Amino acid sequence: MRESISIHAGQAGVQIGNACWELYCLEHGFQPDGQMPSDKTVGGGDDSFSTFFSETGAGKHVPRAVFVDLEPTVGVDSVEGDGEEEGEEN
Repeated sequence: MRESISIHAGQAGVQIGNACWELYCLEHGFQPDGQMPSDKTVGGGDDSFSTFFSETGAGKHVPRAVFVDLEPTVGVDSVEGDGEEEGEEN
């Protein structure tokens, strides 16, 4: 299995990365809380999402991504957390 970690740096990188991850979640059908809808099955033929998402013990899918911006005054919709964020917020 391939695994990829995306690194988004700077204001533009964080903003573009946020938009990309929202699109990835929509394309793979993840709910806002990172859960797979009940009408879809994990491993049901297409598991390409596992390259970019990790599954937690609770069944949530979180992006493998790092967002870095050293400018604290820039207003960006970002999430600070411990790696257990919801899929939509990454």
